[in-house]
Amino acid sequence: MDRARWQQALTLLSICLALAFTLAAVGSSHWCEGTRRMTKPLCQDPLGGLNCIHFSRASGSGDRQRDDSQAVQYIWETGDDKFIQRRFHAGLWLSCEENLNSTGEQCRSFLSIIPAEEQGILWLSIGAEVLDVFLILASAILMGSRVTFHSSRCNWLKVDASVALLMVLAGLLGMVAHMMYTTIFQITVNLGPEDWRPQTWDYGWSYCFAWGSFALCMAVSVMTTSRYTAAHVKCPEKQRVQTDSGNPPYNVSRPEASQCAWQVGATPSTAGHDLVNISGHPPPGATGKMSVC
Repeated sequence: MDRARWQQALTLLSICLALAFTLAAVGSSHWCEGTRRMTKPLCQDPLGGLNCIHFSRASGSGDRQRDDSQAVQYIWETGDDKFIQRRFHAGLWLSCEENLNSTGEQCRSFLSIIPAEEQGILWLSIGAEVLDVFLILASAILMGSRVTFHSSRCNWLKVDASVALLMVLAGLLGMVAHMMYTTIFQITVNLGPEDWRPQTWDYGWSYCFAWGSFALCMAVSVMTTSRYTAAHVKCPEKQRVQTDSGNPPYNVSRPEASQCAWQVGATPSTAGHDLVNISGHPPPGATGKMSVC
């Protein structure tokens, strides 16, 4: 009993962990991370900076001169020095990149970045992820009731079967959703807007959480199915034993031959009487006999 309860608690913990992983992945924007190459903006160095030369050109009219501060910039950076790398991260909902001054981020909707013909696939991916969350949540509620109202009765086997089915469906839906998002992101990298296309990118922690939830869903489904199969085999035998112990059979022993009564017919010496010999042997002189046991 304690071992079964411990297994159920471990299953519930795995389901809750899978739910937490899925919620963290869906709600975050770190499915993919990388850097984007862009040209440096106009020189922002202060006067006397290393990369810019500032000077003022004086102009006069008549006897009066005035200074027109017209900043003329000379930038001698060439090659890769003219570009900077800006880090970005993207998820199901948003795509964010760091500001030039490295303070804060600016974000925009990921749906507005992907090509128009691929937006339907993104919505399918989002719908599958949301349905995945609801399936895992339903499994957590069922398994929680199984642990709370613990009983060895065979009626609870239906709960185990339901949890196994819900978790395998959640895992398959999550797998399809993750693969669809990966495909959409790769298409957007090649066909997306020029001011967004990353130079280098890789999968982030949200993507790892999403696949971790898939692995937990499959593991819970296998464990619950195994426990259901073992209990389903033992349950009929347990019910039969309980039935036999509740209704004990009556031990009725057959009478021995010596306990049989012989009813003999009338003889000349016992006319009009029935002789019964308890010893089991007919009395002497009996002409007829009938065994009554």
